[in-house]
Amino acid sequence: MVSPTTELPGPCITFGSRVRKSPYFDASRRYGCNAYSIYNHVYMPLYYQDPVTDYWNLVNHVTLWDVSCEVQVDIQGPDAFSLVSLMTPRNLTRCKIGQAMYVPIVDECGGMINDPVLLRLRDDHFWLSLADSDVLLWAKALAYSRNLRVKICEPDVSPLQLQGPKATAVAETLFGDWINALQYYRFKETELDGIPVVLSRTGWSNERGYEIFLQDGREGDRLWELIMAAGRAHQIAPGAPSQIKRMEAGLLSYHNDMNLSNNPFEVGLGRFVDLQQETEFIGKQALQQIQQQGIHQKLVGVFLDCNPVSVNEERWPVFVNDSEVGELTSSVYSPALDQSLGYVIVPIGYTEAGQKLQIRINTGETINAVVTALPFVDSRAK
Repeated sequence: MVSPTTELPGPCITFGSRVRKSPYFDASRRYGCNAYSIYNHVYMPLYYQDPVTDYWNLVNHVTLWDVSCEVQVDIQGPDAFSLVSLMTPRNLTRCKIGQAMYVPIVDECGGMINDPVLLRLRDDHFWLSLADSDVLLWAKALAYSRNLRVKICEPDVSPLQLQGPKATAVAETLFGDWINALQYYRFKETELDGIPVVLSRTGWSNERGYEIFLQDGREGDRLWELIMAAGRAHQIAPGAPSQIKRMEAGLLSYHNDMNLSNNPFEVGLGRFVDLQQETEFIGKQALQQIQQQGIHQKLVGVFLDCNPVSVNEERWPVFVNDSEVGELTSSVYSPALDQSLGYVIVPIGYTEAGQKLQIRINTGETINAVVTALPFVDSRAK
């Protein structure tokens, strides 16, 4: 126990009542989580053994992640579909009950507010499974300003992710062989030993995976142990969202790779923008103007010519011929590729594959980089 006068061993995050603990927090401590971050006002595990060992557990076997920090926004009522359609440039008219969709959320200028997964539970009932920003407040403000007949709250819903090539074998042990018919981005409400859950074929690894949305926070520890017991024959290990794997797969991280200053076209999300739909969603006019004028900058991948690079704690400046032109948003070393990787956002004129850049990293050293297409590896979920 640390006393008030004890000198702490370097920078750390201490636990307190202001930041929320998930229903799986005690399990994460028991299983040896070595680092946490704060995401959506919730403690989020970062790694257990170390990032590389956890990565190989994910790639070769199966891992269980506490992602309760993916806070849910529950929207239901007669105008629920109208509200969620107002919030995103993606056309939701074909979204069926039991279907999930990746839905960029933008403001009136087309700036990225969040990039959640939308789940349609009923005709008039939706969840938004959030990245790291307070969308509940945005949704409530829009509903109030438009006098929409909806109820908006944060429900008692706490997701886990089961990710890796052996995830299906573990899920089949838990739920039965019906899970083999569950299509990508589809979900089903069910129970596990009397515990109410929603099981979806989604995840943030682009390995085979599932999300298990617990609907009773009191059962968090029991659900965790049920999954770990079912996975022992498949070398299951606790894990967390992997910076290495998500970057290899070309996946984005809100606040790292995009924020309110970026529109969907700049960060490769234009395929989720439907400007021809009838819905006058928030930001439609702004995005139409951006599309007509064209974007001036773009997020692309780079190979970094250096020893294994650290994960960047801030954005690093990008140069061409000694002139600063952009920023590196994310970096990581890929053990599978034996290569340091990065994402950079730079002017359109510097985004062609093969373009040479220079990046000043955290040590003060300037390293060479070469633009390459994303993803770095096959990004199709298995």
